[in-house]
Parts: sequence; C-alpha cells; structure tokens
Amino acid sequence: MTDRTRHPLRVGLLGYGVAGRVFHAPLIAATGGLRLAAVVTADPQRRQQVADEHPDARVVDDAGALWADPDTLDLVVVATPNSSHVTHTRAALAAGLPIVVDKPLAATAADARALVDEADRRGVPLTVFQNRRWDGDFRTVRRLVEDGALGRVTRFESRFERWRPQIRAGWREGGSPADAGGVLYDLGAHLVDQAVQLFGPVDTVYAEVDRRRPGAQVDDDAFVALTHVGGVRSHLWMSAVTAQLGPRLRVLGDRAGYTCHGLDGQEDALRHGGRPDAPGWGEVTPDRYGLLGAGDDLRPTPTEPGRYQDFYAQVEAALRGDGPLPVDPRDAVRTVELIELAHRSAAERTVLPVPA
Repeated sequence: MTDRTRHPLRVGLLGYGVAGRVFHAPLIAATGGLRLAAVVTADPQRRQQVADEHPDARVVDDAGALWADPDTLDLVVVATPNSSHVTHTRAALAAGLPIVVDKPLAATAADARALVDEADRRGVPLTVFQNRRWDGDFRTVRRLVEDGALGRVTRFESRFERWRPQIRAGWREGGSPADAGGVLYDLGAHLVDQAVQLFGPVDTVYAEVDRRRPGAQVDDDAFVALTHVGGVRSHLWMSAVTAQLGPRLRVLGDRAGYTCHGLDGQEDALRHGGRPDAPGWGEVTPDRYGLLGAGDDLRPTPTEPGRYQDFYAQVEAALRGDGPLPVDPRDAVRTVELIELAHRSAAERTVLPVPA
C-alpha cells in the first residue's frame, strides 16, 4: 500500500449511480488528500460519465479487478445497491482495504453486526456514509441543544417528505428484502441516525408503515416514534406521498423551540454540478433561516453551513492516524436494529422495547 503519510490516498469507487456519481465522486475529488483512482461500473452510459467527469480515474467492469490488485488502492467506497453492500464489504475486508459503505450498512442488523465484528478482527478501518450529520439544519439544532438555547428538550420532530405519486423504476422501489428498499430504510436511516446522535439511546419504538401508491411493493409512507432513555420523544416522518410538506425540523424545549423548513441544499447543488470546494458552499441565505424562540417572541437564527466535505476530510485524517473515523460503524448497526424494530412494531401494531 501507499505510504499514507506522504501521498494522496487512492480511492476505488464501486458504483456510479446516484450515490456514486452525485455524492461520493465529487466529495472525494474535492478532498485534497484523496484521489479517485478507479470506478467500478459496467454500464456504458455511466462509464462515459466517469470518463467525462473524472478522466484520471480508470474504469473497470467488475469489483474483482480491485480485489485482485489491492496494493493499487488505499480506500474502497461501496456505493452499490443495498443488496450488494455485504458482499462487497466482505471482499474489501478480505483484501485488507479500508472501507466507506453507503448507508444502510446492511439490510439486516445481523449482517451489519457481522461486518463490524469482522472489521475489528482484521483490524481494517470501516465507516458508514451518514452524510446527513453534516446538513446545515442538523448542525444548527446540535448547536442549539449543546448551547442550552432550548432548555431541556422534550420533543424532536424530523421530516424527509416528498411528493412522488408515481412509482419510479429501480431497486429502491422493489420488493426484495435483500434490497432494503422503501422509505424506512432509505430516508429513515438518516432520520433515526440524527435522532440518536442528538438525544442518545432509545428505550422504545413505535411505528406506522404503509404502502400508499397503487402497485407499491415497498413502504412509501412511514412514521416512527422513538422514546429516548433520557426522556426526549423523537417523532420521525418519511414519505414519498406528502402533498403538502411539513417542517423539516421542529425541536421543543422548556425554554424555547426551533423550527425550520426545506431540505439542506447540498444534495441539490451536487446534482447540478456544484462542488464543496466552491466559495459559499453549504451556506443558507437569511430568508431561509429557522425561527428560534417561544410564543410570539420568534426570531430568525443563522443556519450553520452544510459541510458534507468534512466526511471525507475526516476519513483521510483517520487513515493517516490523525483522528477517529467520521462515523462509528456501531452507530450504523444500531440504526438498522431500530429500523428492524420499527418494521416489527408496525406489523404487530404495538410499542416495542429496545434490547439493551
């Protein structure tokens, strides 16, 4: 392997769909100490996109080419469909290559736990791309909670809602359990992770999970209620069929509340060719600030800039021995455990305790 203290770390990216092309490739390219060295995709159109957008990266048809010559890489990023996360991650572990896996880590908590255990046994760094920890609105709520501006928080409301009345083609709308499709796995992996990051371990889970659109094979509308050990109640909505969107975040404390609307703009910027090393990246204009206060005393409060670029900056630093990985993979295991409990709660129509 390359001497990680001196040279750019060479990255192999598996998959060049939405996750690979929109998120991982541009964030890797914007990180000074990383170099996108190889991309795995067999799709002719995507191969051409790689050639156009990252001409210095070699393109290979199959991940086997990476495992056959692991000394040409320093990091592997798994941005393939959920059903292949476990297979590719195990192969990377066997090759001794540090790994970033897109969320969710696996379709089941048992598989996720097994991957983390194997990474520990082999001494191979493993982290999970929970990029929404670097949303500007979430960073703002974290600051307000930590500063005590809200007082003792009692309720946290969080929404990822869309209006997509027509089912789209693709594995996320497919019914195979291995695909971990549906909004609870897709969007819920972010919402659950954010709630636990803010308010800690969960004591009980209650959920309502539905298929609203005709012909839907997976859930497209879900609600999850988490009761945290510390007493905070998190109410999480995720949906593809919301004709009128609610607040993105609402946090209520015994001193003040905070409410903001609209999604963080970094994803949209990346989709339109923006790069996180551009001036003003992740900043929010004052007209989109959330409101902080109580009763009639509500005032706009500046939104922290979104910083997706920090994820790969922390990955690079960790691989050079300069700090921890940005996401503890055990956090990702707990997220899948809570999603599994939410599905079970909805099926049994009951509140379920979270095992210690």
